[in-house]
Amino acid sequence: MRLTKQTNYAVRMLMYCAANGDKLSRIPEIAKAYGVSELFLFKILQPLTRAGIIETVRGRNGGVRLPKPASEITLFDVVRVTEDSFAMAECFEAGEIECPLVDSCGLNAALRKALNAFFEVLQQYTIDDLVKARPQIGMLLGLDHTRAAQAQAQAQQQPAA
Repeated sequence: MRLTKQTNYAVRMLMYCAANGDKLSRIPEIAKAYGVSELFLFKILQPLTRAGIIETVRGRNGGVRLPKPASEITLFDVVRVTEDSFAMAECFEAGEIECPLVDSCGLNAALRKALNAFFEVLQQYTIDDLVKARPQIGMLLGLDHTRAAQAQAQAQQQPAA
């Protein structure tokens, strides 16, 4: 099974927004960070917005952001919105099937079990998990304020002398 570029960049866009904290992220900045076209990201943005996975703010100072914490957005949430089909074999597809064994073949059951296991694993990982796995993600994406915010948070946790 191979995920599409649409899913790949949808996850990347969400990671960018999560790494950007409460600030609005702009599509041109995200596109530049990943070296992908803005048009491609706008295309991906539509299904994510409809599904409530990302939120758009219109206007001159607008952008995109996560409508809920990154810890509440699973990889499964993204994959089910961005992938067109999970048909691993002809017997998964709707419509006319040519295989005479469709109702008595063990392959269908095995593939369905494998696909369900794949989905279960994706449900265990969130966008927040991906961002936390790379502490330097803000710097890698050109989000300099991420480092400053972390330093400020650490300073606030230190007792005053």
